[in-house]
Amino acid sequence: MSHSRKPDSGLGFDTLSDRLRKTVTCGGDNTNKPDFRELDLGSPISPLRDGPAVSSSSSSSGSVSGRTGNGLQVGSGTRKSDSSGTPNNHSGELSVDSSPTFSVGGARGVKSGHTRSESGSISGGHPSIFTGGSSATSPPVNVLPTGNICPSGRVLKTGMMTSRTSKPDVLSLGTGNYGHGSIMRGGLGSGSGSSSSPTIKSTVSGGKPETPVSGVSNSPFSKRSSMDPEDLKILGNEEYKKGHFLEALSFYDRAIAQSPANAAYHCNRAAALMCLKRLTEAVKECDEAIKLDSGYVRAHHRLGSLLISLGQVENARTHLYFPGYQPDPKELQKLQLVEKHLSKCTDCRRVRDWVGVLRESDAAISSGADTCPQLFACKAEALLKLRQLDDAEATILNIPKFEASSSASCSQAKFFGMLSEAYLFFVRAQIDMSFGRFENAVTSIEKSGQIDPRNVEIAVLLQNIRSLSRARTRGNDLFKSERFTEACSAYGEGLRFDPSNPILYCNRAACWFKLGLFERSLDDCNQALLIHPNYTKALLRRAATYSKLERWSESVRDYEVLRRELPNNNDIAESLFHAQVALKKSLGEEVYNMKFGGEVELITGLEQFKAAIASTGASVVLFRTTSDLQCKQISPFLDTLCAKYPSINFLKVDIEENPEIASVENVRIVPTIKIYKKGNRVKEMVCPCREVLESSVRHYSF
Repeated sequence: MSHSRKPDSGLGFDTLSDRLRKTVTCGGDNTNKPDFRELDLGSPISPLRDGPAVSSSSSSSGSVSGRTGNGLQVGSGTRKSDSSGTPNNHSGELSVDSSPTFSVGGARGVKSGHTRSESGSISGGHPSIFTGGSSATSPPVNVLPTGNICPSGRVLKTGMMTSRTSKPDVLSLGTGNYGHGSIMRGGLGSGSGSSSSPTIKSTVSGGKPETPVSGVSNSPFSKRSSMDPEDLKILGNEEYKKGHFLEALSFYDRAIAQSPANAAYHCNRAAALMCLKRLTEAVKECDEAIKLDSGYVRAHHRLGSLLISLGQVENARTHLYFPGYQPDPKELQKLQLVEKHLSKCTDCRRVRDWVGVLRESDAAISSGADTCPQLFACKAEALLKLRQLDDAEATILNIPKFEASSSASCSQAKFFGMLSEAYLFFVRAQIDMSFGRFENAVTSIEKSGQIDPRNVEIAVLLQNIRSLSRARTRGNDLFKSERFTEACSAYGEGLRFDPSNPILYCNRAACWFKLGLFERSLDDCNQALLIHPNYTKALLRRAATYSKLERWSESVRDYEVLRRELPNNNDIAESLFHAQVALKKSLGEEVYNMKFGGEVELITGLEQFKAAIASTGASVVLFRTTSDLQCKQISPFLDTLCAKYPSINFLKVDIEENPEIASVENVRIVPTIKIYKKGNRVKEMVCPCREVLESSVRHYSF
């Protein structure tokens, strides 16, 4: 590079550069790699400990205290770097490098081939100069020509800049807590009295501050084109301590992207994932940290704690009892409790004590294995065997999600003698089969067999489900062909493989019903409902069977239950109506002019009114006017009740058009609703709400 202008000192530029180079060169290849200093900052939730204060006093040489050899160091101690340039540091998840580094042109540290002079300047092809002000890095007066620092490390003379502020450039050492340097204007470096964190300011753009890191406005670091992974780890730890786990995870991800072989970063990421309940990923990160550093105690203990939560007590013990280190007493106590209840649960299941299985699985979950999918599956299996099918279904649907195959620590763990993941499919197959999802049951048990092909219990269930599914399919085909006797035999064959299957009992009951064998149909319906009390199809079939046996009170009882569960089913409503009429007849009550359903009857005269309320059954009468707002609101609801309670007569009387009826019934306020039975008023309501009205109608229905 040619210079059109001589420096003010009158010295040749190249000559001055050569002299400086000779002054600071100590012989040999001096790469000036900076030493690193390590702080043990403990776990992600422990407070940061302040590093030693950095001396910022000026000296005649402008050097930084603690300088050793050709590198710069703050405080004592050195730190080795691995081949990737990333410190191999496991002093707690929050340990960070605190050595100051000076960024020139966006690069961290000193480029290879550059040497540092006694004045603290960086010399290379051209000397890098900081001008003006008195600071720890100011050069001696009248030694070097003035100029500006360019991103490339070259020097621009005074006249070469298009714009320049009058404030001098100062190389500051940053904060006392972290010790990371940043180039700032006019001696604005941090000190003990600084109230805010420093930011990196550009020496090229006239001192305009760069945009701070998003979401970390009070961070001691500013956004840089390439942030050091240790800095990213520090920022992640700060966010972790604040409870901002997603933000912390983002910083750890960025650190791992730059230095994937650093075990501490993976362990920190696992801690954030644990707090976010993303356990599959957390276990994977702990495994990765241990793979990178098999002696990483913190990663072993963290994985052990995770495995307790997942119910993997044997694997957890391996990682908690790490040679030479004592486990956390709380984690040890949790491990022992979970292990005790799991052992009792295993013993109860072996003897088919399902009440005990349910009790001990709940106890193990409460003791700390609260995210163990197998324990929730065990609870579902116990509920299934105790004939609480709906609760079993709800439990299996809410099992915590965990992909065991993604973790080397969990993929080979066993539960009740079978591989953990196989047990989940084993239980799901039983529940699918009980609810008539035979195809799903076959798929689930086949997956279980693929995962653990040598398990005898899985093999037996696989054979039973396949045989049962074939028997059910054959029975259905025979039923469609109206070969009901043969269909009964096919369903009976299926019940040999699963004596507690409510679907097959209900299907066989339908065959007995078609054959006119109502007592046998009733027995199978009762058996199906004993296993699954909320089995709607079995209840409907039993209600119809009771009707055929003329057991009207039982038939009405079942139909009323179905009516509550399926209020919009018109077929059930009609069946209930006829059963109620038949029950009244069987009790000797007079029944005439009874009809099912219909619309709300509009009354136009007194004689019509008297005849309507004298009919068998209850009659609900709405006294109204066409202009009243409340009458307009309740009238459509009466239409709804008419469809919902077809055994009741619903009537409407306009008292303005029928004043005689209003006078006889003494109606002065609208809307008024009266309920009659055999011509006698049994209830009167003035301006009732919908809930009260429906409750009264329900009470007086059959």
